[in-house]
Amino acid sequence: MFTYETEIKWHQTDAAGVLFYAQVFLIIHDAYQALMQAIGFPLSHFTYDLKYAIPIVHAEADYHTPLRCGDQVKINARVDHIGKSSFSVSYSLSDKKGIKAATAQTIHVAIDPKHHKKINLPEPLSSALAVYK
Repeated sequence: MFTYETEIKWHQTDAAGVLFYAQVFLIIHDAYQALMQAIGFPLSHFTYDLKYAIPIVHAEADYHTPLRCGDQVKINARVDHIGKSSFSVSYSLSDKKGIKAATAQTIHVAIDPKHHKKINLPEPLSSALAVYK
């Protein structure tokens, strides 16, 4: 399991002072970026090396308890599934007391960026992702 920590910022909250629902996706994307950096595949690699891309094709989140400005949040990320051409990552967000605030999942598919066609996940990426399975 990969762990990423952050703090809820004022601009991430709504008028009631609670984390705005869409901000969960930005938070988990930050955790995803840190995970990819940790396994040796920084997202900049996919910006400049256009041999393949791994876009998100599905994202979902469930909200369990409110998070507010200043709350310290721990995000545990786990690679759930590694398939022939795709992988999924699950996220669990909890506050400093360990109370689960939200869960989320993203599904990524490897594509040829020139033709936007699905391709097999490159083996080095599959092996690196398996570390957090």
